[in-house]
Order: sequence, then structure tokens, then C-alpha cells
Amino acid sequence: MTFARRVTLAALAACAAGAAHAQDAKAGAAKAAACQECHGPNGNSPSAEFPVLAGQTARYLYLQLRDYKEGRRSAPTMQPFLQKLSREDMLDLAAYYAAQRALDTGFKVDAAKAARGKLKAEETLCTMCHLGGFKGQNEIPRVAGQHHDYVVKQLADFKAGRRTNDAGNMSAVSKTLSEQDMDDLAHYLAGLD
Repeated sequence: MTFARRVTLAALAACAAGAAHAQDAKAGAAKAAACQECHGPNGNSPSAEFPVLAGQTARYLYLQLRDYKEGRRSAPTMQPFLQKLSREDMLDLAAYYAAQRALDTGFKVDAAKAARGKLKAEETLCTMCHLGGFKGQNEIPRVAGQHHDYVVKQLADFKAGRRTNDAGNMSAVSKTLSEQDMDDLAHYLAGLD
């Protein structure tokens, strides 16, 4: 067997082992107990201050946990929990929350704002990354049904440069948004399931 073939097989085996472990949602369920106070049962946060984690892609969730742990995102309330997490813990938590179903947050959508938000989403080509239905993909979060206030805060943070752990897309798009645009978009997204 050639050296290149051995390297390729070893890389494939490592990827397969990582992917198999990433599917351990049952282990993630046990580890998620500490997350429930803020993110609610099964990742459906009762507070608009904290995001709905249920239904996010496992890849996105893992990357956000890693970014928090490594300082690319900041949340003082999460730091004590994150420092204890291993890579396996983060993969397990991501698999668990990805397997959960996002529930209606109960936010009362203003139809006129949501209509303007839909137009703004079309204008800024949001579905190019977040996909139709805003369900997300890979590293791109699900924003359908997300808390209104959380969406507004994240857009404002990207615009102000307080959040920078993206490939630059959200920072660039958010700089074109007014406060009204952000509110309208958040109304639109909060009303999607």
C-alpha cells in the first residue's frame, strides 16, 4: 500500500470516528442539564435573551460552543460552563440540540413589520446562506422561529463589530440595515416555523 493511500485511509478513519461520535445525542441529553436554566427544556429558551438551540444544525452549534470557549464569541454567563467542556462534550451537546424540535416562542408578530422584513430578506439575499424557510445549513444557523429580541441583538452586534465570528457575510449585510430593518427582519423570522 502506498504512503498516500495509507494517509488517505487514516484521514477517512479519523473523520468517520469523529462523525460517529458527533451523533451521540443521548450523551448530549445528559450533559444539557446545566444549559436548561437559560436555554430551556430541549433547547427551547423561554427567554428572548437566550437563543432557541432546538433544531439548529449540529455543525453550527458545535462551532459556536467552540468559538465561545476559545474567545471568538463572548457571553460571560456561559464562560463557567464552557471551560469545563471537552470537544466530545461540545459534539454531544450539538447533536442533542440538533435533534430537538424548535417550538413556537409565543412572540406576537406584527404583520406589517413581518411583510417589510420579508422584503428586506429578499433584497439582502438572506436565503443564499440561511436557505429557503430559514432552516440553516452546516455552519449557518436556523433563524426561523428564533426569538425576536435575540435576532435584533445579533444583527446589531454584527453591525457594531461586537460579534465577528462569521466569514464576514453577516458583518457586511448588517452594516446595510437600519434599526427598523432589524426589527422588521426579526418580526419576519420570529413568525416562521
